[in-house]
Amino acid sequence: MTTMFHEIPDLMKERMNYLELIDKEDRTDGTPKSQRLRQIPPETGEFIALMLAVSPDGIAMEIGTSAGYSSMWLALACIETNRKLITFEILEEKVKLARETFSKAGLEDIVELVHGDAGYLISQYSGISFCFLDCEKEYYLNCYEEIIPKMVRGGILIADNVISHADTLKPFLDCVYNDHRVDAVLIPLKNGELVCRKK
Repeated sequence: MTTMFHEIPDLMKERMNYLELIDKEDRTDGTPKSQRLRQIPPETGEFIALMLAVSPDGIAMEIGTSAGYSSMWLALACIETNRKLITFEILEEKVKLARETFSKAGLEDIVELVHGDAGYLISQYSGISFCFLDCEKEYYLNCYEEIIPKMVRGGILIADNVISHADTLKPFLDCVYNDHRVDAVLIPLKNGELVCRKK
């Protein structure tokens, strides 16, 4: 039996390293914000993979694929728990990069990439057991309100950037902390991860 972090497949490691390099350059070379990968750091990748691995049976979902870096971390947990990942991306240029990522990393059978607006498409799914939310911050609340009713009991939703974008996300955070359908805690890891568990 493999372990998620000690035996990451070489093809996946190579693509992770490649995207980490691009992301680092994006942040310093003047690339416009809308064109940057803006991906999570590896430590956050490990955290969300662990959370997915211990989530209940059901659909694993990601909102905001970008180039597929976080999807690879989540795919490790999907391989470990014998399930697939559904990931949504709205920008065509990011979809192309993500398709390349999943092809080069050998994950085309594990990851289903949906090109479209998750806010309108989530209603097609039920039995969601895990969701990583990392899209444009103004859409967090809408996505959250769509996802929570579709989640299984004990399902886990993680929202990224809740410390780094605390001001922008205040209405979202106020809503979650007052939502009796979930228990929620802020984890001060890197840019801040809000972890919600569906009751």
